[in-house]
Amino acid sequence: MPPPSDIVKVAVEWPGANAQLLEIDQKRPLASIIKEVCDGWSLPNPEYYTLRYADGPQLYITEQTRCDIKNGTILQLAVSPSRAARQLMERIQSHSMEARLDAMKELAKLSADGTFATEFINMEGITVLTRLVESGTKLLSHYSEMLAFTLTAFLELMDHGIVSWDMVSITFIKQIAGYVSQPTLDVSILQRSLAILESMVLNSHTLYQKIAEEITVGQLISHLQVSNQEIQTYAIALINALFLKAPEDKRQDKLLNPLDLPVTEMANAFAQKHLRSIILNHVIRGNRPIKTEMAHQLYVLQVLTFNLLEERMMTKMDPNDQAQRDIIFELRRIAFDAESDSNTVPGSGTEKRKAMYTKDYKMLGFTNHINPAMDFTQTPPGMLALDNMLYLAKFHQDTYIRIVLENSSREDKHECPFGRSAIELTKMLCEILQVGELPNEGRNDYHPMFFTHDRAFEELFAICIQLLNKTWKEMRATAEDFNKVMQVVREQITRALPSKPNSLDQFKNKLRSLSYSEILRLRQSERMSQDDFQSPPIVELREKIQPEILELIKQQRLNRLCEGSSFRKIGNRRRQERFWYCRLALNHKVLHYGDLEDNAQGEVTFESLQEKIPVADIKAVVTGKDCPHMKEKSALKQNKEVLELAFSILYDPDETLNFIAPNKYEVSAVEAG
Repeated sequence: MPPPSDIVKVAVEWPGANAQLLEIDQKRPLASIIKEVCDGWSLPNPEYYTLRYADGPQLYITEQTRCDIKNGTILQLAVSPSRAARQLMERIQSHSMEARLDAMKELAKLSADGTFATEFINMEGITVLTRLVESGTKLLSHYSEMLAFTLTAFLELMDHGIVSWDMVSITFIKQIAGYVSQPTLDVSILQRSLAILESMVLNSHTLYQKIAEEITVGQLISHLQVSNQEIQTYAIALINALFLKAPEDKRQDKLLNPLDLPVTEMANAFAQKHLRSIILNHVIRGNRPIKTEMAHQLYVLQVLTFNLLEERMMTKMDPNDQAQRDIIFELRRIAFDAESDSNTVPGSGTEKRKAMYTKDYKMLGFTNHINPAMDFTQTPPGMLALDNMLYLAKFHQDTYIRIVLENSSREDKHECPFGRSAIELTKMLCEILQVGELPNEGRNDYHPMFFTHDRAFEELFAICIQLLNKTWKEMRATAEDFNKVMQVVREQITRALPSKPNSLDQFKNKLRSLSYSEILRLRQSERMSQDDFQSPPIVELREKIQPEILELIKQQRLNRLCEGSSFRKIGNRRRQERFWYCRLALNHKVLHYGDLEDNAQGEVTFESLQEKIPVADIKAVVTGKDCPHMKEKSALKQNKEVLELAFSILYDPDETLNFIAPNKYEVSAVEAG
């Protein structure tokens, strides 16, 4: 007969003693259970003790978390959080350097526990740690090690969100910023310093301003030139945080030495150019494989860089703005009057000039021939489309003139309207690259080619407008076919991007291989593959073997769950390369899960997964906006793609396991299983 649901069988350990096998009645007060354990080893003062997990992060057990204890769990009797906090507070201020170092090591470990953190912070522990850092006293041979553990403990304590980051002093900020500016600093201290600055920037607008006064772009870029990829990752994570929080008025071009720019100018074009070059040569083209967290940070940087285009994308053209109208006039001049001054037409009147301009604007492919400025009043793409057209006309002038003249000279209704095409193509590229969207916490699909050019978006446009013109001719399209052509071009681009070309030239070659005839062939192949499954013999066979197939599918899905999957930890981007793993027991009765130090490439054993849930306790699997962690007021987590990758396992009594899957396949695999 199974034990009552309120009874949990566990083992409790104590150093130097035999473990006690205990049946915990979850209805009894925790203090009563602890007293029973202490009595078993004849330990006085049971109020000085508590229980915690023996494996994994060794978290303390409280009345609120005791419901998580499962049958077979190994626990430890330990000094209570309040007593441990008091003892460590005394030891980290000891006169003995050895005692202080040992205490700080233990503090760095215990600070990850929320119960302990609350007790330590209530004793003004944060103030003590910041004072130790601010003093800057080089503690003989233990200085670097002591400082590293001090910063670790500080970061873990602050990460619980118990106290505000705004309480940090200017002196502390200067000290941490000083560590980042030191070229020969101990790696562990540098890692933690970069992580602390990132958290400050993300959690406090006030601290962003203060940090901006202490650090230059050059100081951060120098950390990208090292051989340690973890340091590079922390540095890019901080750069991304600065980008994310940069005020709009700081995104201006200034003719300054980019390395001396304060971090408030991180979006400055000159700083961007140098940053891109360093990342390309020292990270992307480095001699080390890109790890998952680095790939994620490169993806975030790519998204934030493209988001600098959002303002122009959402800016309508003012038809009455002469400076903006002059840009359109410049497009006309380059295309049709490259060798003459088009501002004056000798011997011609105003009406004649207007008629000539109207004709030229029609040949340029604008929808509104009389006033082409009206073509740029729709957002998106707004003024960004005009920027792209001007870039093509100035930096790829031969291509621009060839495209315009080729189509303007045709009389067979097969001309491709350059103006309309450029505007729609810009809008399409913004949609494909999701310009203006916040980075997705679960993605790491950066594109190396976007780091090879200072004007990557404009160069992409220049490549794709040539593709559009080529595809138009291959389709022998007319004006009525415009939308069909755009659909084919979108398919060509979206089929080419997943190959992740290393350069824009490789991307161009990939597009060249995806001609209109190749797209038709791919479509036909995919359609035939579908049609084959709908033929009468196949339908009859499918009905005959359907029960067997369904059973096979069921077994495959269960096998996939038994293999398990690893998931990135969310909500704490400063902890690089942190993962957790979840897999179904081979008897399909228990779901095992637990933390991993590295992203698992092979099978993770059940023994290494510290937590488990009986499948019988699982009430439901929900996805998307129904997930508890998607209902939080977090901008990063309200991203549409994050919603599509989110799922939660709901189990008794009212607990959840929350996930962000690496891709949609994992979501469907879990949901189907």
